[in-house]
Formats: sequence, C-alpha cells, structure tokens
Amino acid sequence: MLRSFVMILVLIVLPLQVLAAVRSVPPTEGALTSAIADASPGDVLLLEPGIHQGPVTLANSITIDGQGMAKIHGDKTGSVISVTGTDITIRGLEIAGSGSSHETIDSGIQLHRTAARILIEDNRILGNLYGVDIHGAKNATVRANTILGRLGHRMNARGNGIYVWNAPGTLVENNDIRFGRDGIFVNTSNRGVFRGNLIRDLRFAVHYMYAHDSEISENISIGNHLGFALMYSNRITVRANMSLGDRDQGLMLNYTNKSDLVGNLVRGTGEKCLFIYNAHRNLIGENRFEGCGIGIHFTAGSESNAMTGNAFVANQTQVKYVGTRDVEWSFDGRGNFWSDHPAFDLDGDGIADSHFRPNDLMDHILWSQPAAAMLLGSPAVQLIRWSQAHFPATLPGGVVDSFPLMVPIDIPVPDNIATLEAAARANPIWLRERTENVPDTFASH
Repeated sequence: MLRSFVMILVLIVLPLQVLAAVRSVPPTEGALTSAIADASPGDVLLLEPGIHQGPVTLANSITIDGQGMAKIHGDKTGSVISVTGTDITIRGLEIAGSGSSHETIDSGIQLHRTAARILIEDNRILGNLYGVDIHGAKNATVRANTILGRLGHRMNARGNGIYVWNAPGTLVENNDIRFGRDGIFVNTSNRGVFRGNLIRDLRFAVHYMYAHDSEISENISIGNHLGFALMYSNRITVRANMSLGDRDQGLMLNYTNKSDLVGNLVRGTGEKCLFIYNAHRNLIGENRFEGCGIGIHFTAGSESNAMTGNAFVANQTQVKYVGTRDVEWSFDGRGNFWSDHPAFDLDGDGIADSHFRPNDLMDHILWSQPAAAMLLGSPAVQLIRWSQAHFPATLPGGVVDSFPLMVPIDIPVPDNIATLEAAARANPIWLRERTENVPDTFASH
C-alpha cells in the first residue's frame, strides 16, 4: 500500500519533460496536422527532412523541431504557423508560404494574445509577408533566426521582419533580417530587449514607437534607408549599435526622453548621423558620428540633453542647430571631439585649451537661405567669418563645447561587417528597386 502511494506521488511531481514523448513526423500529407492534434503537453515532434504541409496551429505546450532539414510550407493564405498556447518551442525549420493580407498580418509565425513563453530559434523564415508577428504574447523569445522578407511591390507595401505589438518581456536577439519593410517594428510594447541583430536592405532597421523601459543594443544596420527610428518612448537604453552606410539617417530621436544613447557608431550616412526632434533629458555619450552630411541636427527645443565624450569626425557639417541661445555641449568638464577643431593641449590633460563652436553666422544664413551658397567664396563672406573668429561676441547663439576633447573615441567594426558595409555602399539596393522615399517622420505611420 505504501509503495503504491509513493509511486503515485512520484508520478505527480515528476517534471513534464520526463513523461514527454518524442515522436517522428514524416513529410506526408496530413501527418503534421495529425501529430499536432495527438500531441500531449511536453511532447517533442521531430520533423523528418522534406516539406510538411501548413498552415498549422499550436495550442499545446509542445516542441516542433525540424533539425535544420525540415520545411513547413503554407498554402499562401493566413499565417504558416499560428500559436495560441503557452510554453511552445519552434526550432530548426524552414517556414514559407504565408498569405499577403496586412489586415490579418499574415506571417511565417504568428503569436496570438493567448500565447506566452514561446521560443522561436534557429529557423529560416523566407518570403512571408511578415516574418514573426508577436501580437500581444508575453515573454516571447525570437533568437538566431534568418528572416528574409519580400522584394515585390513597393517597400512601404511589404511587411516587417519582426512585428512586436503589446508584448511585454519580448527578447529578440541574434537574428539576421533582410528585405521587406522594417526589420524590427515595435509598437506599444514595454520591457523588451532587442540585441545583436543584423538588419539590412530595408526601410528602417528598428522602428520603435511608444515602447518604454527597454533595451536596444549591439544591433547592426547596413544599407537601410534609416537605421534606428526611436519615437515617443521613455527610459530606453540604446547602446553599442552600428549604423553603416544607411541612406538618410543613422539614429533618430523623436519625442524620446530620459534615455541613454551610449557607445553607438554611425558612419557614412548620406544625410544625418543623428537627428533629434523634441527629445529631452537624454544622455548622449561616447558615440562616434563619422562621414555624414550632418553629424547632428537637433531642433524643436531639444536643448536639454547631456552631450559628452562623442566624436564628430569628418562630417560635412558637424552640427545643425538654428537657435538664438547658447547650448553647452559638455558635462562635468568633459566635452566632445571635433575633427575640425585646430586646438592645442599645452597642459596635456586631454582637453583642448580653447572652446569650440561648430557653427557660425554664415551657417545660419545658408540653412535659412540656401541660395546664399553662391556667395560662399566672396570677400564679404570671408570677412564675416574672419570677424567672428577674432571677435566671438559677433557669433550667433548655438552649440558651445567648453571642454573639447583632443582624442576621439574609437569603435572598431568587425571585418565581416565591414565587408557587408562596403558591398552595400557599392551597390545600394534602393538604387535598383521600386520604392518610395522614407515618409515624413512626423506624419502618421
């Protein structure tokens, strides 16, 4: 009697995985659907090599493992894999064949609001309208997947690689995302982590709206229209990302407040390394802005940010700011490096002996009256600039760095990433596809 009681107790407390079955699923008609329907919580379905029929829906706590050789192809309607349950793993699959409806967000994998604690890893998600849609699911992880979107139609009519909506606790890391509309689009979703992703040949690498208390780190954007568009979000950490050869802007802060923008590299962006619009109380430090048309353009009252330790290297215009007040760009006695500041450091403390103003009166005139560029070589313009250099009181309001640095921060680019950057610069995808320009940042999305 005692032995029977002990056996019953052991069965009750044994982990679900111990009792789980491992089942092999052949790529025959209806086999996958039947295996999913018959599976018990904790079961592992090992899909044999070949093409398995979709679409399928996962409601039980199971694992589907393609072992890197199996494929699930949909019938071009809806999503290929729909997930409604909890504690589900999807790995090692090629997933293709979604529908084309934005209304239903047809995806390779779609997580519904009832889903939670889903792991999606090591899959190849190819040619679907959306790659992964995390739609209200909590604590989902999307890791180490290759997601290739569509190239048909115009860019703004395509879907996103990973779409996150109202999904707190999401972790998206180490994915390779290419083609489609936006790489990662996050909307109204807090406490997420997005790190280590490689994102190429899209509109925005990361499109981030109304998403607070989150982290965006160590991502690499190459050859997109815009690297990191961070909007209407508070208390986010934006650290150690790279924007390499993006067309319009590398980083953009729009109504983003109380955030840390630290250790990022923006290099070779056609228009602006960093654009700041109505963003306040942010720390912008230890970043390198190199080889852009404009290093930083800030406007709409964005003066209340701490700027320290940044390097402005070989930008055509280091700073664009049209204002009448002086804005100090140093913090606690430490400013920024400016490649066009011919300074000395006689006491060897690493701080230049003279302060720096990146803009003068002629810059302001040219921004407001572009036709004045025809006069740049005239004696009158040279006299104005000579006067400002010798009589600082004639300078207009603008950025002042009272403690400019003598040595810039260096952020190395790995060789394999530099190779991808060079290829994107040599043959950018936006020159050979049907596309619209990036829409007005401040219009509806």
